[in-house]
Amino acid sequence: MARGCLQGVKYLMFAFNLLFWLGGCGVLGVGIWLAATQGNFATLSSSFPSLSAANLLIVTGTFVMAIGFVGCIGALKENKCLLLTFFVLLLLVFLLEATIAVLFFAYSDKIDSYAQQDLKKGLHLYGTEGNVGLTNAWSIIQTDFRCCGVSNYTDWFEVYNATRVPDSCCLEFSDSCGLHEPGTWWKSPCYETVKAWLQENLLAVGIFGLCTALVQILGLTFAMTMYCQVVKADTYCA
Repeated sequence: MARGCLQGVKYLMFAFNLLFWLGGCGVLGVGIWLAATQGNFATLSSSFPSLSAANLLIVTGTFVMAIGFVGCIGALKENKCLLLTFFVLLLLVFLLEATIAVLFFAYSDKIDSYAQQDLKKGLHLYGTEGNVGLTNAWSIIQTDFRCCGVSNYTDWFEVYNATRVPDSCCLEFSDSCGLHEPGTWWKSPCYETVKAWLQENLLAVGIFGLCTALVQILGLTFAMTMYCQVVKADTYCA
């Protein structure tokens, strides 16, 4: 009986981790594709230049693949050490995510203030050598969200030391349109515009976060259940 339960949990655990591993492969693949084809699209932050979408996806995909691989092998081999390792790693990830979420909501005002200051610092790197990624990122955001600057289009005046903005701030794009009158530029601040967009899509973000948490809890449950079944089977056999 114990052996039959173990076999059932084993295949469930393997199927779960196979999907987990394939998901990691997908995330890693997207990250590599972004790095190869959109390598110039980097972070907006001047303090964390390596914190790009491509790098985050590559690191996340690699880590998920590693955890999924450990889980798959642990399930197939019915290895207590690997099952426990999988459980501990997944538990650490879950606790880290929960901690980050709590800190984010607890210190949202301070994070807002720091983020805006850091983004304004980053504006001074716009158009400079070696910062093509940051330049492209700002151009895309200002064009897509129809905004200009971090908190105001006047943020760009300090960058250029003149009454000027990038051409991506223009209502109607044309070469050197950023030198025209302010009436031809977007007036909405990019930080508040993007923040409002995220708040409008908060339900989708919440559902994604909840699904992620449920998948991780399911993985923890499978791992601990199988670990206990392996221990019982070993005891029974002995």
